[in-house]
Amino acid sequence: MIGPGAIEALQPASPLREQVYEALEDLVIRGVLAPGQRLTEEDLAKRLGVSRNPVREALNGLSRTGWVELRPRRGAYVRRQTATDGDHFFQVRRLLEMEAARLAAARATAEMVAPLEALLTEGRTALEAPDQEALLSVNSRFHAEMVTLTGNSFLCELLGLLDKRLRWYFSPVVLTRGPSSWQEHTDLVEAIVANDEEKAVEMMRLHTEGTRLAYLAQVTHTEE
Repeated sequence: MIGPGAIEALQPASPLREQVYEALEDLVIRGVLAPGQRLTEEDLAKRLGVSRNPVREALNGLSRTGWVELRPRRGAYVRRQTATDGDHFFQVRRLLEMEAARLAAARATAEMVAPLEALLTEGRTALEAPDQEALLSVNSRFHAEMVTLTGNSFLCELLGLLDKRLRWYFSPVVLTRGPSSWQEHTDLVEAIVANDEEKAVEMMRLHTEGTRLAYLAQVTHTEE
C-alpha cells in the first residue's frame, strides 16, 4: 500500500503556457517559423503579447516533442526537416494508410462516403484560390475522414498521432503537389465507393508515394 505523501498532488497546468505551446507548434507546422530559424524568448513574447516565462516553458516543451532544438549557449532553433526523417515518416504512413484504404473500401456505403466527396469539392476550391492553409486543413480532414470509414478506432488513433507531422512535411509542397494530390484523392474515393479494395490500396500507394517523392525533391533542393 502506498503511504500518505508518497505521491504528490499534481499542479494544474498553466493555460497560458499551453496556449503559447499550441500557437508556436502551429506556426512551426505551417512554416511561418521556418526550419532552422532562431527563436528568442523576447521576440516571441512580444509577438504573442505574453511574458517570457510561458514562452520559455513552451520552448522546452517543443524541444521534448521534437519541433525545436535547444542548443547549449546558442539558444532555440526550429528543427530542420531532413530527407532521412521525411523518408522514414512516409514509409510508416504509407503502410498504415494503405491498410486504411483497404478497410474503408471493404465496408463503406455511398452514404458513408458523402463527407469525403464534400471534402473533395472543398479542396478543389482551395486549390483554385490557391490557399495554402486551407489546402493543408482540408487535406488533413480528408485523410482523417477516410480513416474513420475503416471502423477501426486503433488505426484512427495511430494515424491521428501522425497528423501534425504530415502537415509539417506536406506544407512545403502543398501548392505544387496539390493538383496531382487532389486527382489522386478523387480516384481513391471512386475506388472506395465501388468497394474495390485492390484499387483503393493501389490508389493510396500511388498517393503517398507521390507526396514522399515531392517532399524528398524539395528538401534535397533546400539542402543543396
